[in-house]
Formats: sequence, C-alpha cells, structure tokens
Amino acid sequence: MLHWYLVRAKPNAEGTALGNLERQGYAVYLPRVSQSLPFRGRWRDRIVPLFPGYLFLGLDRGRQALGPVRSTPGVIGAVRFGAQYAEVPDAVILGLRARASAETGLHRLSLPKRLARGAPVRIHAGPFDGLEGIFQRECGADRAIVLLSVLGQSASVRVPVANVLARAAA
Repeated sequence: MLHWYLVRAKPNAEGTALGNLERQGYAVYLPRVSQSLPFRGRWRDRIVPLFPGYLFLGLDRGRQALGPVRSTPGVIGAVRFGAQYAEVPDAVILGLRARASAETGLHRLSLPKRLARGAPVRIHAGPFDGLEGIFQRECGADRAIVLLSVLGQSASVRVPVANVLARAAA
C-alpha cells in the first residue's frame, strides 16, 4: 500500500524531479493545468504544475525509504511539520485524479465561459457594487474586464469574476 507525501521541488524543476523520482522507482503524481500565460508580448497556452513547486510521492513503506528523495536532482526535500513528514491522505490524491480530464490528464482552473463578449453584466460586490456594464473578457483564472460607464466616461476595469452577474439585455 502506498503512503503519499508532499515533496518540494526546486524552482521550475518539477519535471526534472518527476523524472528522477520515477527512475528511482517511486510512484509520483504531478497534477498539471493548461494556462494562458504571457510570453514575449503574446498569450500562449502552457502546461504548468497545478501546485507550483510541489509534487506528490507515493512510498511503499516496507520497500522504499524517504531518505534518498532529499538528494534527488530537482528536489529540495519532503515537506515536514516539525519532525513529521507531511503525509497526504489517499482521498486527496484520488480526488485530484478524479478531477483531471480523462483524455489529457490536465486540470481545468477557469470557470466555464459564462459570458460572451459584449454581454450586459451587473457587478454585485466590491467597490463597483451595483454598477452595470459590458463584459469584455476574462483576465486570468479569476478576473474579468468589464467596460463601465461612469460620469459619462467609459472605463475598462478589472473585477473578480465572482462579482460579475449576467443581466437581461435592455
């Protein structure tokens, strides 16, 4: 039976750590997500770790030791709280795997597109609470750009997607 532990990888070395740990015979799980990230002035889809800097290590306690993990290239070490290693419940690993796409194995962070460009919206929380505007686009996983008309001037503002509700067109 595998016991899962949280392992800290060196910056941007999750893939290196994954390959080296697998070569040593460990079961390793690195949840990944496809994100649009800026690259040389353009937005490009890239596959990045869901938890940057961390991966999960499955250890057969009777057959494998956690000690060699520390000296594995790409790995800083196993995460500990005091003298205890951070053991991850099986339910967490099973839940993460269940949420990943069956075809690609990737997770999806952004909410399904609820609003189309040009859709009328109302902001229901935050500093712009009660204002109505026009949805422009999503900006990252949790923000949206909305065109507001304030004091006769139009302004594009970034607001949390959770604060934006669709409203019936007039």
